[in-house]
Amino acid sequence: MFSHVFIGIDDFVRALRFYDALMQALGIAPLFVDRARPWAGWQVPGVPRPLFVIGVAHDGCARAAGNGQMVALLAASRRLVGHAQDVALAHGGTCEGAPGLRPEYHAHYYGAYFRDSEGNDLCVACHAPEG
Repeated sequence: MFSHVFIGIDDFVRALRFYDALMQALGIAPLFVDRARPWAGWQVPGVPRPLFVIGVAHDGCARAAGNGQMVALLAASRRLVGHAQDVALAHGGTCEGAPGLRPEYHAHYYGAYFRDSEGNDLCVACHAPEG
């Protein structure tokens, strides 16, 4: 469904440190880093799309974190949801909701919510039953 997701950032060094750690925790591999542009991208190994990309705004203006906009990353297990949030918080993220079941979405939805080092709203979710 998606070709790529692009998240706007202002402080490339800080954001790269945050996303390198988060993506490594989720098993998502770096694809490129271009400090001159600046932008960076990651992808699931062996899967060409979608890409996850961070970078400064193309028009040169400051980025703005959207209210009501969130990117949710998939985790293979509930344990990995908690681990990913721990990594995010240790690298400058802020908690927006502790890891846990969210039965209002569906019986097995287990998610954690946080903002990245730039204020963008993120989630890591697992949809599989515990086990």
